[in-house]
Amino acid sequence: MLNILTYGAPELSQKAESVKYINGDIPVLVEQMFDAMHAGKGIGLAAPQVGSLIRLFVCHAADEEPMVFINPEILETSLEEISYEEGCLSLPGLYGDIIRPRLITVQAVGLGGKPFTLRADGIMSRVIHHEMDHLDGILFPDRLPPNRKERLFSIYEKKLRI
Repeated sequence: MLNILTYGAPELSQKAESVKYINGDIPVLVEQMFDAMHAGKGIGLAAPQVGSLIRLFVCHAADEEPMVFINPEILETSLEEISYEEGCLSLPGLYGDIIRPRLITVQAVGLGGKPFTLRADGIMSRVIHHEMDHLDGILFPDRLPPNRKERLFSIYEKKLRI
């Protein structure tokens, strides 16, 4: 099973590269990512979180089909934003209220190599935004005002020392 990298791993702060070819390694990585995500009781996992700096993430939100997003691009977001408590498999036990657009339209390539466009709202929109951030080296606390971000990372670092 793949290890999920945690805060401090350099891969989590780096921008991922586009996937050039969907070769035999990609389906294997995707399967292993789904296994690691489910084992961690998560609903999304980006390739950089398992040490692979490519633009790929998987998600499986409740009442949704499991999905693979390769080279995703956000095409449109709503002006309406909502706040919701987020967590992250790379920051276990840490949660924070993050404001994100309520609706999103994303374009990506599926595992079979076929492009698709998806309009999502609710938890699916949030998961896509969260995982897209990972592809750009952004962790959810980076979306907070500086004082709240510092406080959240301080809490996390204290937990690590216990």
